[in-house]
Amino acid sequence: MAESRTFTGSLAATAVGVYLLVIAGATAAITDAVTACTSWPLCQGPVTLSNPSLLIASGHRLTAAIVGVLALVTVVLGLRAVTRRRVRAALLVGLTLYPIQVALGAFVATSGAAGQLPGMHLAVGMAIFGAFVLALAWHLEAETGSDDEEPVDDLSPAPMPEESEDDSVPRAPLSTRERILGTAYAYFRLMKPRLMWLLCLVAAAGMALKAGQSLTVRTVLLTLGGGVLAIGASGTFNHVLERDIDKRMDRTSDRPIATHQIPVRNAMTFGVALAAAAMALFWQVNVLAAALGLTAILFYSVIYTLVLKPNTVQNTVIGGAAGALPALIGWAAIDGTIGLAGLALAGVIFLWTPAHFYNLALAYKDDYEAGGFPMMPVVRGETETRKHIVYYLGATLVASGILAALTSLGWLYALTSATVGGVFLWAVVRLHREQTEEAAFRAFHASNAYLGLLLLAIVADALVL
Repeated sequence: MAESRTFTGSLAATAVGVYLLVIAGATAAITDAVTACTSWPLCQGPVTLSNPSLLIASGHRLTAAIVGVLALVTVVLGLRAVTRRRVRAALLVGLTLYPIQVALGAFVATSGAAGQLPGMHLAVGMAIFGAFVLALAWHLEAETGSDDEEPVDDLSPAPMPEESEDDSVPRAPLSTRERILGTAYAYFRLMKPRLMWLLCLVAAAGMALKAGQSLTVRTVLLTLGGGVLAIGASGTFNHVLERDIDKRMDRTSDRPIATHQIPVRNAMTFGVALAAAAMALFWQVNVLAAALGLTAILFYSVIYTLVLKPNTVQNTVIGGAAGALPALIGWAAIDGTIGLAGLALAGVIFLWTPAHFYNLALAYKDDYEAGGFPMMPVVRGETETRKHIVYYLGATLVASGILAALTSLGWLYALTSATVGGVFLWAVVRLHREQTEEAAFRAFHASNAYLGLLLLAIVADALVL
């Protein structure tokens, strides 16, 4: 067991190390540094702070050497500790590709090759990272998974709880001020305000990537204002449509419509008003932003809430499109178009969503089963869910590397993605070992931290650095 734990730690460290090389190699700083160091393996000339290009290039090669040694040690440990063939195969693929990656890097540096070779160099690096991530996911599944799980085949909602009034406990009458504040707060809760900060950051990142330092205050205010209202409308419609299911689940049973604090008719009117106000703001930006905003509202309120969530285990995966749309809205807000880098940012959000939400699904597994929702922990089991968290985390990091390659994002973005991505991976490994509600929430919060800090790094990189 101790040998297996040592291997797990070494494998996770190797994956993070390879990712650091990949994300750094995708940034403009490393690309520019390559042209300053045309010898290999060492750079000719003084490597000092006064010559940053040579310093960056030398640091990249030194890191590659250290990670290469770590990868070799990891594979040796794995061949001794692991019995699963696919884990061994993934390790050997990663180790075999590593010298190929080094050779490609050396050729690009010494020959000044352009065209497809630098892209191939980056693609091989991502393949190495993918191999070690797959090895980690499969090893953790074998090491911490359970064969005794009984996923639910015939999922049916729990019976509706009987509504009763307990007159034995007298309640003090509320003052007019308390009633007004309580009602206002109930309407505020309908808007799902906890989602707003992150989705607004997604839109802000899209705007910053497209416009850079030419971004105007008017565009920011109209786009984020419309986004807040659109999120509020989507949340309100979701509360209305799930009001009966909310009563069956502990985490949602106190929602304003489920407790009859707000009548359904009033909530629908509120939601329509928010949607109309959101469209009015988006329309002042441009037609495409308004169309995407309306699509986001309809997708979350109708497609996700009524079609995906109650009917398919892939609800969270496909539903990730709702969270990805703000990236396209932010990009489109600048000039009414959608660019490749905007799609790449949306892809990061799309792939991050399952890695993020599956942790919450693990924490509230019994609640989702009571609500009749076919979440992955309910219908596929917790072992399968934890494995898929590693899959989607790895895919998210690869998408972040692709975004760096398509843009001029620099060292702040690369360092943030690698550092916080490593913390996220650490939390997920702990989730595999501990398998508790606390560990699930830890990984959930780590996922929030990863995306929040990554988006802030994008904004800062695009607008300041």
